Amino acid sequence: MAESAQKWLTVEAEMRVPVATVQLVQLYASEPSDIVMMDRDAYWLDMCLTPRPQSARLRYREHWSRHRFERLGKVYFLPPGEDVQIRNDGGCDHASIFCHLNPEPIRDWLSSDLHWRDRQFEASLDIADANVQSLLLRLAQELRQPGFASELLVESIATQLAIELSRYFTNFAEIPATHELAQWRLRRIDEWIREAPTVPTLTELAALCDLSVRQLTRAFRASRGCSIGEYIAKQRIARAKQLLTGDHSVKTVAYALGFPSPSGFCAAFRRATGLTPGEFRASMAKLN
Repeated sequence: MAESAQKWLTVEAEMRVPVATVQLVQLYASEPSDIVMMDRDAYWLDMCLTPRPQSARLRYREHWSRHRFERLGKVYFLPPGEDVQIRNDGGCDHASIFCHLNPEPIRDWLSSDLHWRDRQFEASLDIADANVQSLLLRLAQELRQPGFASELLVESIATQLAIELSRYFTNFAEIPATHELAQWRLRRIDEWIREAPTVPTLTELAALCDLSVRQLTRAFRASRGCSIGEYIAKQRIARAKQLLTGDHSVKTVAYALGFPSPSGFCAAFRRATGLTPGEFRASMAKLN
C-alpha cells in the first residue's frame, strides 16, 4: 500500500481460518486520503457496518483511465492481483468488516478463476446481494462475541460467502451485455456538457470516454434514444430556459452557453421552442 495501514485503519478483532482471514476494523476517513493497494494475493471483501463516506471511490489502475473513479457501495469485492487506488475527500470515520478469501476454493468450485471484464469490475464495487450481506453481518457478530466452536463457524460462513460470490459473478457474466454506455461514461458526458464553455466535438467526447467516435455514437443512441447532437441541443435549451427565468440578460445567456453572438442564440432558441428568448421570458413572467 502507498500509505501505511496504521495511518488509516485499526484492526479491532481478527480470526484466521483455512479459507479466509476475517477482520473487524475502524477506518479513519475524516481527512482526505489517496491510497494505493497492491500485491494482494486474496479476494478482498469489505462491508461497511456504519455509513461509508459519500466521496469514497475506487479505480482499477491497470484497466481504467487515471480519471475514472467509481463510487464504493456498502459492499465491494476486489479480485486478487489487481492494483487499485481508493480516494476519499474526507467525511466521517466508519467501521467495516473485511473478509480476505483465499482464491483456491473459488478456483476449485469454478474450475478456474473468475473471468473479469469491465462489467465485472464495475459491478464488484457495489455488491447488493442480500445473501452476501447477511453472511457478512453474521461474521461481524461472531467476531464481536465469539462463542463455542467459533473458528469452525467462521470457516463455514466464509465458505458460504465464497460460494455466494462465485454464483453472483457467474450469473452476472451470463447476463447478455447491452450496447449501451456505462453509467460512468454518461456521467462524464453530462458533466462536460454542463460545465464546458463551448459545445464539445465528437472527437473530444470519444477521447473522454476512451472510445472511438463510432463506438460512442452507437452506444450513446442505444443509451439515450437520440444522437449526441440532439441530446446536447436539448440540454442547452433546457439550460437556456433555466437561465432566462433569472435576471440574466439575453447576451449573458448566449455567451454562457457558448454561442458566438446573441443573435445566433436567439435564432437557435426560436427554432427549438417557437419563441424568442424575450417571448419565453414574458410567458414565464405571466405564469409566475
